[in-house]
Amino acid sequence: MHILVLQHLAVEHPGTLRDFLQEDGVTWETVELDAGETIPALERFDMMWVMGGPQDVWQTVEFPWLADEIEAIGTFVTQLRRPYLGLCLGHQLLAAALGGEVGLAREGEVGLMDVKLSEEGRRDPLLHGMPDPLPVLQWHGAEVKSVPSEVAVLASSERCAIQAIRYGACAYGLQFHAEVTATTVADWAAIPTYAQALDRALGAGAAARLEADVAAKLSDFNAVARTLYRNLMQQVAAQPAS
Repeated sequence: MHILVLQHLAVEHPGTLRDFLQEDGVTWETVELDAGETIPALERFDMMWVMGGPQDVWQTVEFPWLADEIEAIGTFVTQLRRPYLGLCLGHQLLAAALGGEVGLAREGEVGLMDVKLSEEGRRDPLLHGMPDPLPVLQWHGAEVKSVPSEVAVLASSERCAIQAIRYGACAYGLQFHAEVTATTVADWAAIPTYAQALDRALGAGAAARLEADVAAKLSDFNAVARTLYRNLMQQVAAQPAS
């Protein structure tokens, strides 16, 4: 298996999910879109992962490559019909590629919060074995507002109605961060825009507090990530060749 990983910031990478790929001997190719790298031929890849970033879906003037990325995502999941996993911005980009609406959240989510599975989510193979409610790390100011009828909504939170989606058999978007590692908070808090969002949401000195909170729950987060990864890989293995 060979995976295409699209990144929008060097520190927003697949995190602990990358460790699982290495354990399984899965290969991947990372494209740093914010650094000017271009998306290669999609047919070469069995799956696409799209990570988070400080950009917003609608900023196609400031970041012209976003339009190409959205088009590539749409081609990958609707024409090639290959598996997809999007986290945070990657979740929003999937929704946009499928004709959904993405906009500023009425109230952003930053910190440790719970998401609750929908009835469809409780039946979904990707989320099999997940606790419900599911404790997660959130860090976003935009959200998916709506999705077409053919897109299933798998989870929600008190502030954000669309926390997880599925299109087709195996194209998924998750608003929350399943990839969290021991250094995630420190790495992201070093980015000025992220640090400002953190302080606005949680008060001055929030980074140190959140880092401690994540450290206390890291083993649980990583267990959830491993279950998510295993479920995803089992689904991918069951997909007919395309």
